[in-house]
Amino acid sequence: MDTNDNLLSKIQSRMSDFSKGQRLIANFIINQYDKAAFITAAKLGATVGVSESTVVRFAGELGYDGYPGMQRALQAMIRTQLTASQRMGVASDRMSRDDVISSVLESDMDNIRNTLGEIDKAEFERIIPQILAAKNIYILGVRSSAALAGFLSFYFNLILDNVRLVQTTTASEMFEQIFRIDKGDVLIGISFPRYSRRTLKAIQYAKGQGASVIGITDSKASPIAQEADMSLTARSDMASFVDSLVAPLSVINALIVAIGMSKKQELFESFEKLEHIWDEYQVYEKYSTDVQPGVSAEDEVGE
Repeated sequence: MDTNDNLLSKIQSRMSDFSKGQRLIANFIINQYDKAAFITAAKLGATVGVSESTVVRFAGELGYDGYPGMQRALQAMIRTQLTASQRMGVASDRMSRDDVISSVLESDMDNIRNTLGEIDKAEFERIIPQILAAKNIYILGVRSSAALAGFLSFYFNLILDNVRLVQTTTASEMFEQIFRIDKGDVLIGISFPRYSRRTLKAIQYAKGQGASVIGITDSKASPIAQEADMSLTARSDMASFVDSLVAPLSVINALIVAIGMSKKQELFESFEKLEHIWDEYQVYEKYSTDVQPGVSAEDEVGE
């Protein structure tokens, strides 16, 4: 199919050709596509009163290689459209109320597995020297992606001395911090659905100034990846109104480790110095794991 948006129009145009059971599926998808995108073929069938095999055949009738292909098309179509309240509705249908923790952790594990299978490892290897050769590295993430940007910036600052975390309280402040970006610099823009317009505008500005742009996002089809020179993708499928950032964080971890391994000696020397500073200024609490009989760990630390 040419575009994901054609799915609903194709279903509507073929309604008269469908069997009774297929029309039940079609009507459910047209009217509740936000739910259909995130439920199994078996559950969709049970919801409308047909068999799972009927749902699978319906997807094949539309030109998809099975139900997962049709479901991915639905997910791509609505990824930027679901409101927070709609995502709450999706979560209610997808997750067990009796075991939320298992539902969320299993969803996150699926995201990591799918990310591992889909990530472009050659692109990852090309990104490393680009970062290492940069004059300045700007890191930008807005809203929930700000946590990812902060994490990446924290560790990059331990390894490199040319890293700038772009603070994004207002659009004007953001552009004031990147207006000197130039050829030879790198901007790392991080954004996941619903994509930040500010991040996209910053990426476009950086490219216009001659800087290289690395995107960290959920898909090569995302507006971030489309604008970036290179990109890394990680699954962030919506389990609820909370953005699932486990797989993106794993990709960022890999990026940090790869950069660290490329500057192993410098990093070792930096940590040697930092350990003395941390000890001198008592940055970290130190305590013994050997607790004396009759003395609690809390009492020992208190002493």
